[in-house]
Amino acid sequence: MLIPSIDLQGGRIVQLVQGEKLALEAVDPEPWLARFARFPRVQLIDLDAAKGEGDNAGLVAAICARLPCRVGGGIRAIEGAEAVLDAGAHAVIVSSALFRGGAVDLQFAAALAEAIGPERVIAAVDSRGGHVAIHGWRTVLPITAVGAVRALEPYCGEFLYTHVDTEGLMRGTDMDAILAVRRATGRRVTAAGGITTRAEIDRLHAEGVDAVVGMAIYTGQLSLEEF
Repeated sequence: MLIPSIDLQGGRIVQLVQGEKLALEAVDPEPWLARFARFPRVQLIDLDAAKGEGDNAGLVAAICARLPCRVGGGIRAIEGAEAVLDAGAHAVIVSSALFRGGAVDLQFAAALAEAIGPERVIAAVDSRGGHVAIHGWRTVLPITAVGAVRALEPYCGEFLYTHVDTEGLMRGTDMDAILAVRRATGRRVTAAGGITTRAEIDRLHAEGVDAVVGMAIYTGQLSLEEF
């Protein structure tokens, strides 16, 4: 399944290369919301909240009212997760808050799952250079994605695996890394990071993995008419 991605920064839809360099922006989100309306899942990330530089809470709520969104970005506490769900999100994407001291924070993961239900928790495991990367991919931990997934499995309904090394480059993704995560868990798995072609999406679908795509859609390299 293709899951379109919406990243918000400064009240606009943006696409960044490697999470840093602005590649494009859309001042008016309306055309994209209309194009994504027929998809059963849309991924919505508040980059400002993720970076601790304000938030786009009003826009997030407005988009959630129109699209079936899973929302991430700056969710660091149970109250934050509850607020996002109250704003209309179907599930929350949690990343850095699930790790502490270089390891999985099992206490927080368990508390979050108990508070909102594991089925509404999507654990984001981002990998850079073979290891989990948090804090906007700037902090690399001594734990692998597979290790993190195995530890977090009891506390979430789904994993979002992002292969940071290929994110935003539109040169294809790392199938072997994604499939290693797929084999490590019985939970639903969604992959992101450089997925560019229909062939990649079809390959992932055959392996039971959904594909989050951003840059290839916004640049027109991947046509939504194919789906």
